[in-house]
Amino acid sequence: MPDTSYTPKGPASQPGKRAGQDSGGEQRRDASTISKLKVELAAQAALIARQEVSLAHSRKIFDRASAAARIGVWECSLPGEELHWTDVVYDLFDLPRGVALDRSEIVKCYPQESRMALDSLRGRAIAERSGFTLDAEITTFAGHSRWIRITASVECEADVPVRIFGMKQDITEEKILSDRMRYMAEFDAMTGLANRARFQSRLAQADASRPLGALLLIDLDGFKAVNDTFGHVVGDECLKAAAERLAGGCGEADLVARVGGDEFAVLLGPHLDRGAVSGVARDIIERMGKPVAVRGQSLRLGASVGIAFAGTGSPCDLFAQADTALYAAKAAGRNTFRIFKAQAGTKGRSAAA
Repeated sequence: MPDTSYTPKGPASQPGKRAGQDSGGEQRRDASTISKLKVELAAQAALIARQEVSLAHSRKIFDRASAAARIGVWECSLPGEELHWTDVVYDLFDLPRGVALDRSEIVKCYPQESRMALDSLRGRAIAERSGFTLDAEITTFAGHSRWIRITASVECEADVPVRIFGMKQDITEEKILSDRMRYMAEFDAMTGLANRARFQSRLAQADASRPLGALLLIDLDGFKAVNDTFGHVVGDECLKAAAERLAGGCGEADLVARVGGDEFAVLLGPHLDRGAVSGVARDIIERMGKPVAVRGQSLRLGASVGIAFAGTGSPCDLFAQADTALYAAKAAGRNTFRIFKAQAGTKGRSAAA
């Protein structure tokens, strides 16, 4: 029987087809995953772009606000003392932006008093892991005088200070305005002497730590006649001249003040004895008696002086005693002085030369 080939009945098997189908499915799944990842990446990129725009906008606003408020940020590494500043701080010190900073040179911009205060507060903040605020005067590298407000905080790692940082703000205008307001509150606008409020404040503060020796009350003789005859403009010039002479002759005084229209006060320390105080009064009377040249007029004034020495009484008692002595000087013919001396059995309305 001849050999014949055997062909199995039924559909022929196709082993390679399923493998191809599986490969195609995996490719489609991979493509779908990649597509999803691309969408996610695009979304993240868009989010980052929006955040960058927002951050740039915030930085722009911060920079503008910082420049407008004259506030800059600074930091200093510890213990290396390496400084980093924002642009405004460079501007405050009149340095080109971005130049290398040497703290040992920067601190030379602070006068001795401000530098000592800065060193003290900074050292304490580092030791205590805290912060501080200081208003300090500086002289910039261009020679300009400025006031800056320094705020500082100490950052630590494992309780070891690694840097100190904060802000510096230009407060020069604020300082000028504050000084002007304080001046207006404490000084007489016409004469430049201390005003009555400052005089009363100093009188009230007299104690063992800030003792007073004597109070001189001075009243200008003949001023009313000058004011009535030549007018207030000439009268004001006479007051200014009197204030100059008074300040010039009372260099050792604790305070020289204008306490009324044509009334002045001089507070002297306890280092001057009775004879020295009397000498001050004589000098005042002599100075005030010299002619005053005002607008082509040679005018003569005078001065009466009442003196009271500080004792066990209150500040109000001292003023009342000096006022009593002043009236006694006027009653004695003016252009002289009297020293208050309490008489037995009275509350102190007596004065004797």
